[in-house]
Amino acid sequence: MAAQLADEPCEACTSEDEPLTEAEYAEYLAEIDGEVWEVVDDHHLEGTYAFDDFRDALEFTYEIGELAEEEWHHPDLHLAWGEVRVEMWTHKIDGLHKTDFVMAARMDRIHEQYAPDATSES
Repeated sequence: MAAQLADEPCEACTSEDEPLTEAEYAEYLAEIDGEVWEVVDDHHLEGTYAFDDFRDALEFTYEIGELAEEEWHHPDLHLAWGEVRVEMWTHKIDGLHKTDFVMAARMDRIHEQYAPDATSES
């Protein structure tokens, strides 16, 4: 399911749009990695991705930065050894928009190539 959400366009909202309610975002939340993401205070997404080392975390951060520039939707990124923490919401409406979940699904897709033990223990 996340693949479908990741393939949807990142559509900009207007200042007249309202933030998503819990009932509205529940469907999108179910489509992103529940091991990574949570909604905090019905306001923003927070997610933590794990990595085997600093290099992979750094490269993932770079890829997320490129995605953010491409879509002009910029999360807060916190890089540390073995993890990247992401905070994301739509600033224009000071809350969650479908685009936040599309971006999270795209980040989940990018992370698949970096996931710890992704190539070991078959």
